[in-house]
Amino acid sequence: MVDLTLKLDAEGVNQLLQRAFPEAAPDQMPRVRVAEPGRVRMVRAYGPGMLRPGGVISGPTLMSLADTAAYALVLAHRGEELMAVTSSLVINFLRGAAPGDIHADADLLRLGRRSAVCDVRIWTEGPERLAAQATVTYALPQS
Repeated sequence: MVDLTLKLDAEGVNQLLQRAFPEAAPDQMPRVRVAEPGRVRMVRAYGPGMLRPGGVISGPTLMSLADTAAYALVLAHRGEELMAVTSSLVINFLRGAAPGDIHADADLLRLGRRSAVCDVRIWTEGPERLAAQATVTYALPQS
């Protein structure tokens, strides 16, 4: 059985992300709100620069949040392992994401020695109205 003990809490992950990406504007950096064994919840504050023509949040914005949520999930469980890298991201856009703060729930499907596989669900209107779902795999550095 995989040990899903957290090595970093929500604030620890947020601080690590700020140190790892110092050039990121604070208002554009998603924040971990909840970190639990096997799960994190992130929120990225809404900004008008996220919109695409048609008035919905752009696909690249949603993909970026999916990737960041998976990375935060890996960091929460592995600690300061900054060299974990995305090896796969498959996203399904389910409906247009209405303007508003973007929420992401990321759950660990598998945490192994070489990779972590995460399921990420994204919404703006509520978790019952998903805008997108992604499966993200991270390659983990060998210890």
